[in-house]
Amino acid sequence: MPRMAVLDLRRKLAILSDAAKYDASCASSGAEKRTSVGGQGVGSTEGMGICHAYAPDGRCISLLKILLTNFCIYDCAYCINRVSSNTPRARFTVKEVVDLTLNFYKRNYVEGLFLSSGVIRTGDYTMEEMVRVARSLRLDHDFRGYIHLKLIPEASPELAAEAGLYADRVSINIELPRDDSLASLAPEKSPTDIKRAMGRMRLAIDDHVEPAKKAGRRSFARSQSTQLIVGADEAKDGDILARSASLYGAYRLGRVFYSAFSPIPDASSRLPLTRPPLLREHRLYQADWLMRFYGFERPEIVAEGEDLDLSVDPKTSWALKNRAKFPVDIQTADKETLLRVPGLGAKAVERILAARKITRLTLDDLKRVGAVLKRARAFVVTADWTPGALTDRESLKAALVQPQQLSLF
Repeated sequence: MPRMAVLDLRRKLAILSDAAKYDASCASSGAEKRTSVGGQGVGSTEGMGICHAYAPDGRCISLLKILLTNFCIYDCAYCINRVSSNTPRARFTVKEVVDLTLNFYKRNYVEGLFLSSGVIRTGDYTMEEMVRVARSLRLDHDFRGYIHLKLIPEASPELAAEAGLYADRVSINIELPRDDSLASLAPEKSPTDIKRAMGRMRLAIDDHVEPAKKAGRRSFARSQSTQLIVGADEAKDGDILARSASLYGAYRLGRVFYSAFSPIPDASSRLPLTRPPLLREHRLYQADWLMRFYGFERPEIVAEGEDLDLSVDPKTSWALKNRAKFPVDIQTADKETLLRVPGLGAKAVERILAARKITRLTLDDLKRVGAVLKRARAFVVTADWTPGALTDRESLKAALVQPQQLSLF
């Protein structure tokens, strides 16, 4: 490892917070509710501060998001912190990370800590340093805020299990959607090791849930997540979502995060010169949402080897390909059918189901419950509306195109 010049804390923070920005898996939804009300402990998972990210439930969260160090013994082609990269290096001590977290929290800058790291010396050595941070915060300082630890796949199962004792959420990044891409761009990493570590963590989470409930104490990490880099290889959106569906099924992940590849200095010729459109990343999140909360199977959304349509959201794309299933009667359609109507989100569907028990719903009623009428009206029948030939009109897609649309529904 090259020798590092002595840096002040401010410079370390600048380097190691910037280096952490490429990891998207830092949402804090699902954290156990803890507070220091009553004068006990430090921190809370319920407070609000400066917003740096959004949880899946839409809540603004603020986290101190840093690397323990951006030194790394690996040479992953897509990583700015790879061993061959000519980038400024820095390393925190355990005490510095603990002190920064506490000081930032007490100033109401953050609600907790997201800690990752380059791999230094060995996976076990790196993981032990990260666990020491979490252990000190929880046991020495009774810190009750949120902690997310990035696990090192090759670290021992014992260290990963100890990380779960102190963290609200853990994550293990599989990074690329295809095993052959990982073998080509990150030959020192093993898909088998990553999946094995995910499997062990799933079992550990399952084993700790009921005993923690019965004992009335803080539970083990509630869930694990992962990140897939979009656009670093030739994987299509269908391949990416197939990998996500497999990971959700096999390891019950809390979330898969999608991160658009960012070109890096002195990059390998095997990597693209430009980043994919951010809209592609957004469409993947929308498709992921459909799989997790709307009852869609991955093959319904996009076939393997194909990309999502960027011009319309995935639910609208599905509806346009399945026009024979529409229009649906808002007054009589079941919940599963309503969830497949473009423009109707989960909350709007719940409100529709409640409201139609007492009245026949109109288009204005749909608008009041939160439906997006521009997308919904061609696919629904209400008390005062029927789309007639609109549903089958060839120009319908053009009318629904919204290039800058950022709705999940």
